[in-house]
Amino acid sequence: MPIDYSKWKNIEISDDEDDTHPNIDTPSLFRWRHQARIERQAEAEREKAELEKTKRETELKKQELKQKLKEAETKGGDDLNKLKIEEAELKKQEQEFKKKEEELKKKEKLTPWNVDTISHDKFAKTIINKEEKREDENLTDEQKAERYKQFLDKNKSKIKHFGMLKHYEDSKRYLIDNPELVCDDTANYLVVWCIDLEIEEKHDLMEHVAHQCIVMQFILELSKTLKCDPRACVGPFFTKMQQANREYKDGFYDELNAFKARVKKRAAEKIEAAMAEAEEEERQKRLGPGGLDPVEVFESLPESLQQCFETQNIEMLQETLLSMSKEDAEYHMDRCIKSGLWVPDAKSKEAKDENKEKAETEEVYDTPDS
Repeated sequence: MPIDYSKWKNIEISDDEDDTHPNIDTPSLFRWRHQARIERQAEAEREKAELEKTKRETELKKQELKQKLKEAETKGGDDLNKLKIEEAELKKQEQEFKKKEEELKKKEKLTPWNVDTISHDKFAKTIINKEEKREDENLTDEQKAERYKQFLDKNKSKIKHFGMLKHYEDSKRYLIDNPELVCDDTANYLVVWCIDLEIEEKHDLMEHVAHQCIVMQFILELSKTLKCDPRACVGPFFTKMQQANREYKDGFYDELNAFKARVKKRAAEKIEAAMAEAEEEERQKRLGPGGLDPVEVFESLPESLQQCFETQNIEMLQETLLSMSKEDAEYHMDRCIKSGLWVPDAKSKEAKDENKEKAETEEVYDTPDS
């Protein structure tokens, strides 16, 4: 098969020509020609970049319009007709883009090669990955916890910075600069942080972070609806919010209010559980030798016996017990002993403890005879 050398015939050369007039400043001529060529190339690149930018914007509008059409088809009305008109206009724009692309390709093909383009890669392309699904379903609970811990060790400070942002533009720019934050782990941490802030009674800060939490959750939900990578939904989400789409914003703030209510409820539950745990620990510490709680036993005693223990009046206690039936007296005193409210032979035990302590002290200070 013969080789086609025709493409090598159309090469623009300006920097190594020798056939210039002797009265012309050759270096200056080369510089002018080179500068003009660079400007033509820059203009061509600018046209290509603008076309690509417009195509991307149109694709985002197409995705948003697809979602709006889906919602409008269930409701009907004038909105559906308007959306179909918009859809037709977008299709028309797509045809114009294809035509413009063909023109640029033809123009590029006819452009002579030169020293700046002859060695450049003309066939490079950018590939945007589709949504990568994490294989969490194949991980054990311990592995999931370890992966989540590693994510927080690396990104916790970034998540907290995002949680403190106030303006949509700042949030959008920060997520675009830190795309690794656009994931479920960030949303989960923001939920936990909100609950902790509510427990600490930092209510205003909790409500602020809650807003950022719902921002993240709506971005993730939008990615599921559009079936694309969550990182690609950062721009479309903020566009929806900033364009004052009333229905979408109402849904956002309804979910935000419901989320704050859930946070307050969960925080109250955790506080109640913590108090119950603390009370149980305190109760365990004060249990008597028989395993009964002295507070519970005291509250279950008849009022007359309660008064005896409050005044620590032994004679009154003996008289009260004698006035009761034998079964009741034995029942209550047995519970008092098991709870530690009443210590039988307390004086003899005190004496034994004192003697034991005295003996230990003498043993410590006793010195052998010299």
